[in-house]
Amino acid sequence: MTDRVLILDFGSQVTQLIARRVRESGVYCEIHPFSMAPDRLAAFAPKAIILSGGPASVAEMGTPRAPQYVFEMGVPVLGICYGQMTMAAQLGGQVESGHDREFGRAFLEIRESCALFDGLWKQGERHQVWMSHGDRITAAPPGFRVAGISEGAPFAVIADDKRKFYGLMFHPEVAHTPDGAALLKNFTHRVAGLSGDWSMAAFRAQEIARIRQQVGKSRVICGLSGGVDSSVAAVLLHEAIGDQLTCIFVDHGLLRQGEAEEVVELFRGHYNIPLVHRDASDLFLGKLAGIEDPEQKRKIIGATFIDVFDEEAKKLGGADFLAQGTLYPDVIESESFTGGPSVTIKSHHNVGGLPARMKLKLVEPLRELFKDEVRVLGRELGLPEHLVGRHPFPGPGLAIRVPGAITRDKLDILRKADAIYLDEIRRAGLYDSIWQAFAVLLPVRSVGVMGDGRTYDYVLALRAVTSTDGMTADSYPFSHEFLSATATRIINEVRGINRVVYDVTSKPPGTIEWE
Repeated sequence: MTDRVLILDFGSQVTQLIARRVRESGVYCEIHPFSMAPDRLAAFAPKAIILSGGPASVAEMGTPRAPQYVFEMGVPVLGICYGQMTMAAQLGGQVESGHDREFGRAFLEIRESCALFDGLWKQGERHQVWMSHGDRITAAPPGFRVAGISEGAPFAVIADDKRKFYGLMFHPEVAHTPDGAALLKNFTHRVAGLSGDWSMAAFRAQEIARIRQQVGKSRVICGLSGGVDSSVAAVLLHEAIGDQLTCIFVDHGLLRQGEAEEVVELFRGHYNIPLVHRDASDLFLGKLAGIEDPEQKRKIIGATFIDVFDEEAKKLGGADFLAQGTLYPDVIESESFTGGPSVTIKSHHNVGGLPARMKLKLVEPLRELFKDEVRVLGRELGLPEHLVGRHPFPGPGLAIRVPGAITRDKLDILRKADAIYLDEIRRAGLYDSIWQAFAVLLPVRSVGVMGDGRTYDYVLALRAVTSTDGMTADSYPFSHEFLSATATRIINEVRGINRVVYDVTSKPPGTIEWE
């Protein structure tokens, strides 16, 4: 892999979107903290560098700065928002706070042409962009010229064509800048001259070789949940090392309807992957009895899962590696905010830790991929579409979709209702248009009348959201006819429910799942 872009993260909520846009154009990139040491920078050997946005003010003392070595490497550099301002300040320009802030939609006036605009924008045109800044540049660094302005940013785009340094006050990575992805592609392909030949097929071959080199002849165990991440990791590992891999599927009794049987049939029956299936539902539900707090539920499930997994792993004997479906966002978060690699078992529950007593080394074949890229890899590996395109399912499963105390009766009611809801969504051809849909059995009961009798049963909430990044979400706009038909079917077919409501709230970053 020769063409690599480095993204230095200054803490923006949308830094991951920069990486997604760059990879979508066929260029491999990685995100690292802004404090990345010069020796690591040199070892990474990027062909281009992007400086992300961030919440701090360059005008204040002690706020983050890019390593000065970035500007001495002789590679193109693109600064975005905070990245533009720290580049301007570090190269001899002037940045001030206290001017008019600019947040949200704005219009950029193209003053001069530059390589970023080639084939896209022309002098004199106006284009919509998305701004998010409280500081602004008041004097450009030596060697830079102004290529674009907005009402609140007289240095909205600055360019030094000789050194191939460019700065954007707006965010090209978000969907609210319609031409943003094309601008980033101009930077990587036209300015940096990268080929854009990175593909999932190339990643597959590269990762198989890396797994074989790392593992050698050792045995590997993988925690399999039946979700997209662990399933793709298991099939990739099996392709790389065959029967050196054994999967352990811990059934905690909190899965969706028919899910346990599907996992066993697919991986043991279809793929012929060595699989240990442990039905530990009695153990988990016993420990969860009477527990209402969702965070306490997560901790109990995580700790119990590790105990059961460790118990089954010891029965196998001789395993040296634990495979887990850590994704790139997990790596970014752990490096950016804790300074070290993640040691959380993320392929199953996203809770708990990797105890020292397990004495296993980690193999993480998906740690360089985003969620949507994992789906692409799954298709590359030939996994069935109904699995690859499955909506995200939390590690604690239905435990956090039954607010309050958990009982077997509640779980049975929820499973049946949830299966009907998803079946109706599929029948309507809406499943792939929705990021995540599920039912929640609320901890309240309602008096109702069904036929000639009075009922006192549970209220069910339905939730469905759309999302492009898995960070923010909007409720899906179902028609009244769809919701009415779905609610009628659930009430008719599931005993224990007499009222159905639909959650129409939107969610800020990090809160897509119902808790």
